[in-house]
Amino acid sequence: MSGVALSTRTGQRVRPVPAYAETRDMVLAELCAALFASLPRSDQRRRGEAYVRGLLGARGRKSIRNIAALTGGQAAEQSLHHFISSSTWEWAPVRRALAHHLTRVSPPQAWVVRPMVIPKAGDNSVGVDRRFCPAVGQVLNAQQAVGVWAASAERATPVNWRLHLSDAWLADGPRRNQASIPDSVRPETLGECTVEAYLGMMRDWGLPLRPLVLDAREADAPAALQRLRACGVPVLARVSSSLRLVVADPAVPGRSPEALPAHQIMGAARDMRRPVMWRDHGPARTVRTALTAAVRVGLPVHRAAPGQPVRRRDLLLLGVGENGRQWPAELWVTDMPNVPPAALVRLGKLIDRVDRDFTEIADEVGIRDFAGRSFSGWHRHVTLASAAHAVAALTGRFESGLRLEHVS
Repeated sequence: MSGVALSTRTGQRVRPVPAYAETRDMVLAELCAALFASLPRSDQRRRGEAYVRGLLGARGRKSIRNIAALTGGQAAEQSLHHFISSSTWEWAPVRRALAHHLTRVSPPQAWVVRPMVIPKAGDNSVGVDRRFCPAVGQVLNAQQAVGVWAASAERATPVNWRLHLSDAWLADGPRRNQASIPDSVRPETLGECTVEAYLGMMRDWGLPLRPLVLDAREADAPAALQRLRACGVPVLARVSSSLRLVVADPAVPGRSPEALPAHQIMGAARDMRRPVMWRDHGPARTVRTALTAAVRVGLPVHRAAPGQPVRRRDLLLLGVGENGRQWPAELWVTDMPNVPPAALVRLGKLIDRVDRDFTEIADEVGIRDFAGRSFSGWHRHVTLASAAHAVAALTGRFESGLRLEHVS
């Protein structure tokens, strides 16, 4: 059947759309020119573009072998393997260029921090550990990373990554040397990893300040909030129902001078709920209604003398739910008390945009497919997979320039 190919992942038959292929090639060429300007050699720039093209076009798992099959077989495989795992090019300038390109062509409404779990069968890949993964509710043998995404209602693209490495990995000299983990990498909690993934890029890259949206239910939320606020970052953080806060809003019935769990505070504020409108991130962009209540609160902070709490009253606790459902369904804390609740709800929903684009684009371009063992190889792969994601997101489709069409 002339002109018909197979979808790279689903095996469905698809028909090329030439106009889209041309658009994709133009976007890819423009993006790669910006991203790889920091690479000192022309052969590195060519391999970088070839790798991004391979991530967009290779069928099945985005292994170096499958990518090389599109560009020249065994010789290309050896060349790309060296380019990813053993070369000396730095990934940070490429990520910085990607972030600046996106802020110019697709300005983000917020930076969204999202965890990424990468299940692994063995224990040789850098950072692999047995760890509990809340998203699936079980212990997995996996790598754990944190991504920072440039997000708007239309699209979301990862621009920076930080791989979380456990104390066991960093204290194991032979293992650390085998994976070529730099001496500068030190032990940190997952919460510290989350914060540093964002602050590291904002500290050095000259990016515009935007609200930071993150899910802090599994992290030390007070520590993360205090560090981010000390750096002047406007934050909207989803928090656990057990986070203890001090109510500073006289409108809350029965408020107490003591710190209370967030769900208890929001339960008392039930009568303060108001409806707000927002659009979901599905293809139809359906308008939906949520109920919200906002309460001024503070984090309990202790003086040098034990037992003498100082109450910081400049945060807002936001509850979000639906009529007739359990209240509240979500709890958020922000240091943007003057932003209307409807705007805060829409900012929080950008996490859904990121989740959707992670599944529909990032996983499709192989963000989790790197099979090598080295620290630098992992970082180079996810950097180029982020570039491939950007091409797909900016052009509105995936499938290597192929639109899915059922063929009888």
